[in-house]
Amino acid sequence: MFEQLEQYLKYPELFETTENVFWRDEHISKKLLEIHLDPNDDLASRKPEFIGRSATWIQTVIPPKRYRNLLDIGCGPGLYAERFARAGYSVTGIDFSSRSIEYARSVSNERNLAIAYVCEDYLDMTIEGVFDAAVLIYCDYGALSADNRKRVMKNVFSRLRSGGRFLLDVCSRNQYDAFTESQTWEVQDGGFWSAERYYCLSANRKYRENTTLNQVLVSTREGNRAYYIWNHCFTKEDLISEAEAAGFHALAVFGDIAGTPYTEDSMTIAILLEKP
Repeated sequence: MFEQLEQYLKYPELFETTENVFWRDEHISKKLLEIHLDPNDDLASRKPEFIGRSATWIQTVIPPKRYRNLLDIGCGPGLYAERFARAGYSVTGIDFSSRSIEYARSVSNERNLAIAYVCEDYLDMTIEGVFDAAVLIYCDYGALSADNRKRVMKNVFSRLRSGGRFLLDVCSRNQYDAFTESQTWEVQDGGFWSAERYYCLSANRKYRENTTLNQVLVSTREGNRAYYIWNHCFTKEDLISEAEAAGFHALAVFGDIAGTPYTEDSMTIAILLEKP
């Protein structure tokens, strides 16, 4: 038992993965969808007021009359995709969570919104066709290793027309500086990580490469499961460099995905890119 816990609680290599994918777990994906849809919680999706303001601003830098065919990468339950569709975009949403995609499809059908939802991993994108624009919202880009970030950039670049635009946001270096290492444990009689009684050991770890990790061990009567939630934080210069290495041209940088001006104190960075 002691040796098994040591193995689970070791200091992982940078962007090491485990076999457990929490958004595919039947119980956890249900809980995660509830958090997405909770208007008072911004752990999975930003709150409705911000989403509405953000979606409206996006129309000013990616106007639907010029960039009608829009790819919403990591669309989740469709909170942005619905707003985009009402604004006049032809929207395709892609997400790895089958539960979120099923929910998004049911809502779009009920509301007569012609949104194409695809359930697949955007690292292995198989969507065909050419898009006018793409978005990747809520700092998903920073959850990926450097190699996987290159894959995403390549996937998006290859699916945009010449002159197409790509908008994404990330956590800034300020979030890395503010991140505090800690270790906690708790006992729950059913909760986010399991429907049954479980022990949860959580460690927040800080790596030198501007990367943080939330390392979670969930222990139930059925056994132990480990989850690694990574987040790479960027300087403005590093983000521009990665985008330009993929072939994009950086048009503008903002303090968030709602168009707040960027400053050295910004906790997030949004970047608007264009394919030459």
